[in-house]
Amino acid sequence: MPKNPGAEPPAGRRMAWLDALRGIAATAVVLEHAFKFLLPEAKAPVRAVFESGWYGVTVFFLVSGFIVPASLERRGSVRAFWISRFFRLYPLFGVCVAGVVLLVAAGWDGLHIWWGSRTVSLAVGHLTMLQNLLYVPNLVNVLWTLSYEMAFYLLVTAMFTLGVHRRSTAGSLAFTVAAVLGAGTLPVTLLSAGGPGRMLTVVLLIVTLAGLGLAAVIAGSGRVRRAGAILIGVVVLGLLAVNQTYPAPGQGLLILATMFAGTALYRAEQGQIPWKRALWVVLVPPAGLWLAHGDLGQQIATAAAWITFATGMALRHRRVPRVPAWLGLISYSIYLLHPLLLEGVERFWPDPLAVPLALRLPALAGVMALLLGLSTLTWRFVESPALRLGRRLISAGSQPAVAAHRDR
Repeated sequence: MPKNPGAEPPAGRRMAWLDALRGIAATAVVLEHAFKFLLPEAKAPVRAVFESGWYGVTVFFLVSGFIVPASLERRGSVRAFWISRFFRLYPLFGVCVAGVVLLVAAGWDGLHIWWGSRTVSLAVGHLTMLQNLLYVPNLVNVLWTLSYEMAFYLLVTAMFTLGVHRRSTAGSLAFTVAAVLGAGTLPVTLLSAGGPGRMLTVVLLIVTLAGLGLAAVIAGSGRVRRAGAILIGVVVLGLLAVNQTYPAPGQGLLILATMFAGTALYRAEQGQIPWKRALWVVLVPPAGLWLAHGDLGQQIATAAAWITFATGMALRHRRVPRVPAWLGLISYSIYLLHPLLLEGVERFWPDPLAVPLALRLPALAGVMALLLGLSTLTWRFVESPALRLGRRLISAGSQPAVAAHRDR
């Protein structure tokens, strides 16, 4: 997922290595999806030895785990954290949705049939970005990762409120064990499977409970805040345990293990916990390899993602080249917008194998150039202004609290 959708751009050169990793990850995801539309003859052979899409999202999850909790703890305010998350995620998400609407209106794309019979469920699921954990079909294929990002943010919020946020290593290992033990045994879509009425009931109930928990954490105090945090944890863990569809219960739980592993490495790097405690997260990638048994491409991608992140950490004090850092800056746009451009390619070349390779390769380069240009524009005119607005709202909200503190 993207400039780890949800995290603000790290301040200063000290975190530029994370931008470089995002840039690499975003490019890998685009190439994975480009095979279908422009190089279908290469898709199966390449995926058999290396799933670049899985590689990319695994790097993204590690980066999110490393930096997102730091954003919350640096401010020490759940309210500020969620304001920053909203203005990081939703403005560009709105652009992506608008792009889908335009493609549908032009007849270039179609919507899942459930949009006609389960409109409220699908709309609410997407508005919360938990759609992939609510059995709601994704409006755009890449949106599934945002559901795991959102689950992570909610769990991080609950842990921070309960004062257990530094137990990242324990959290990572707990999810790893749950992933290994639950693979093939946990129920799939236990809650949401069924007719439209059941789905709507589950979606509204889950959203209401999570919303009440978050409101209690943000606006409550004492026991109310703790009760809200516990409610958030129960809801999210319940969804992860019994209501996943893709990539599968075991892999979904391992995604959370991966993100908390990133957090543990951040804490060790900051001196908050000993390295010998953080390094227990080396058990996470072997679990990923085991869950992907029989799929060599995914196994190699998992190992490569961890090696990439470890290499980035080892070189974090080196100067980062401008191109990968720039790609990381616009990676959220790259991630959300590239499926829309590729849908346009399919409109003109529905059977790419009928088109000479000599034309398809330049077309791929052209799509990449157009994507980078468009992403640069959305960063400048959508993402960056939204982030500035979020920071102003956070600052405005903190001023009365500062003034009240001074008056005491």
